[in-house]
Order: sequence, then C-alpha cells, then structure tokens
Amino acid sequence: MGGSDRRYTQAMKEIFALVDCNNFYASCERAFNPKLEGRPVVVLSNNDGCIVARSNEAKALGIGMGVPAFEVEKILEENNVEVFSSNYALYADMSARVMKTLSTFTPDMEVYSIDEAFLNLAGFNCSLTDYGRKICRTVKRWTGIPVTVGIGPTKTLAKIANRIAKHSAKADGVKDLTDIGSLNGILAAIPVEKIWTVGIKTAIKLKRAGIETALNLQRADINWIRQKFGVVGVRTVYELRGMSCYPLEQNPPVKKSIAVSRSFGRPVDSVDELKEAVAGYCSRAGEKLRQHGLAAALMTVYVTTSRFIKNRYFNSRTIEFPVATSDTKELIGGALLCIDGLYRRGFLFKKAGIVLSSLVSENRIQPNLFDSADRARSRRLMQAIDAVNSRLNCPLRWAAEGLNRPWKVKFNRRSHRYTTRWDELPPVA
Repeated sequence: MGGSDRRYTQAMKEIFALVDCNNFYASCERAFNPKLEGRPVVVLSNNDGCIVARSNEAKALGIGMGVPAFEVEKILEENNVEVFSSNYALYADMSARVMKTLSTFTPDMEVYSIDEAFLNLAGFNCSLTDYGRKICRTVKRWTGIPVTVGIGPTKTLAKIANRIAKHSAKADGVKDLTDIGSLNGILAAIPVEKIWTVGIKTAIKLKRAGIETALNLQRADINWIRQKFGVVGVRTVYELRGMSCYPLEQNPPVKKSIAVSRSFGRPVDSVDELKEAVAGYCSRAGEKLRQHGLAAALMTVYVTTSRFIKNRYFNSRTIEFPVATSDTKELIGGALLCIDGLYRRGFLFKKAGIVLSSLVSENRIQPNLFDSADRARSRRLMQAIDAVNSRLNCPLRWAAEGLNRPWKVKFNRRSHRYTTRWDELPPVA
C-alpha cells in the first residue's frame, strides 16, 4: 500500500456531523413569535428588496429564493404570508447561541457559516443517530432553533447526509452515512450539482462527460478527474469514497479583506450624503478590524448608480496608508478624500462601499520613520469607544456619519432585536 493510500485509510477513521439550522432567518423570527408556527414566513434583503429566507410553508407556495418581493406580492397577500425585513443583530446573536450550545457536544468544532457547523464525533462510543437526535432536541430547547444533523466519514458525505435528513420524513432530522457499504443507492439519487464543492460550471462539464450523479462521480477515473478538475476534483471523489480530505478548521484562516457596502434606501445625488454613508461604513469596518486584531494597509472606495439605467456610472479609488491602521479616524479621512474624486454631479447613486485589504496582525505593523501619529493614544481611544459601544443600545457615532441619514437602508418590517436591546425585550404577560 502506497503512502497516499495509507493516508486515506487513516483518514477514514474520521466522523463528521454537519449541524444545519433549518430556514435559519425564518426560524429566528419564529423563536420569539410562536404565532408564526405553521404559517408561511419570508425574510427580505436590504431595503426590503428580494426574498432571502423562506419557511417550508412559503417554499410550498412556490416562492423562489432571491426573487424580488414585488414580483410575488400577490402570492404574499393572498396566502397571508408573514414578511420581515432582515434583522442582522438578532440573527448573529442567535447564531452565537446555537454555536455555543453545539460546543457542549464535542471539543472539536468548526463554525462553517452563520447557520452551519461541523462537529468531530470520532471515538464516540454510542449510537450516532441517537446522539444526533439529542443534539437536535437540545438546540431546540435551549435556543428555539430547529436543526438537522448529517453524519458521515467525510465532510462531503456529512453534507449529503444533512440534505437527506432535511428532506426525508423517515430520517426525522438525523441521517447517519458512516456505513460506506450502503452508500450506492443514496449517491445514485444525488444530482452531481448538489455535491459540496461542485459549482455550476463544474457540474455542466461533468454532465457533458456523462457524470450526472454522486455515484457516477464516486466511480470516476481519478486520473481523468485530476486532468480536468485538478486537486479539488480529486478530493471530492475521495471524499465520496469515504476518505477524508478536508479536516476541521478550528482556527479560521486570517481574513484577506474586509468589505462593508450597502444599497441606499433612496437614490443619493449629494456628495455630503455619499460622505456620510462611507463614513458609516468605515466605522463598521474599523470595528471589524479591531475585533479580529487586524490593521489595513490599503482601502478601496467605490460608488455606483443603478445597473439598470442607460448611462450607468461605476468608479473606485484605492489609497495606501503610510502605516497599516485600524483607527476609524484614519479610515474615514481616507474614504472622504476618495469620495471627492469619485463624485459626479447629476448622477443618482444607488450603492457605495469600502474594501480594506493588505491586512496584517496589529502586533506586526511595520512602523514608518516619518509617521507623526500617536499610535498608542489612538489605540486607547479606539478601545474606549468599542468598550462603550458594546454596552450601549445607542452607540457612539462619528460626526462624519451624519444625524438624520435619510439615505440609510430601509428595514420597514424588521422585528425587535430581542436579544441585544434592553428596550426591545419581548414582553411577558
């Protein structure tokens, strides 16, 4: 047996459980409003534009993912669908509560997204299906969020197992695929485009070659896959064969960039309002930098009109800071200079944003001989502002962000931020 074969044989001892929150945004709304149980619920994107989350009842009405709300307005009204604006503060906090609950089931966990996590169940001497059902019951009891659990010897198979758990009444929320010998019938029913890591373009190429199901891909010739799809394709085939190629990532990789952008609640034609918007984005980006212990050496600012108008305008500018920074004052100052060069009179701007890049750890910032800023004082000020904002419902804001901000994103149907605002706690009768 070659070295590669020994590695994959060893990897087969891994057992992954993918825990996925069901219709997460809609479930968060239901957790604090029991009257919504059994009723169709949808959640809208920024500015209440498109549908980004649907309950099972809403899906049954034929309401598609990502469709503009106005296109299905009649369906929403005729079926008494409950419609909510996105409530990001609530969703982020509920996600943290779910992940904290999951961490009690194993010391090895990877938070994969806001509503998904991989758990390592290797070495657990119990029925994995029963353990999965215990996870479902506990998360539901402690957070109010329903979850499904897919279990497999690889992340890819755990993903497939979770898909079955979500759609099969027989599975009852949990599916265990650790028995490799019983996989063939299951994989034959999985379209190749539904496999984790297989994108649309890859799926098209595979289907042209006659590979239409997960079973077809599992049995594909490795050398041909390597030639056509490289190492990612090879890993997918091995994963379908039960050989783990993707370990848990318990220490997330350092971010390569941080972006903050929003579509405006109404078109903006004023340079002052554009400046207020990007100043607010810089404030949020600065908070994100400091949360991750990072500083940015480059910042790109962009503005755009609607893409649907005839004379669309899009432009961007990038500046380099003399010293990598997480100081919001410096970020705002640089962004305002960029807006002076980007603004064009007569255009109605629909969106603006900033992207921070060339990120470095804050304890590895390269000093500049000609830098006159008091970096230690700046750091203390940012820490003080962050500490105050973490404790207040009405956080400190920079004057450059403006006061009235008529351009801000619309959330006309947003529910209360039950878990992060004292003044929005649910009342008890």
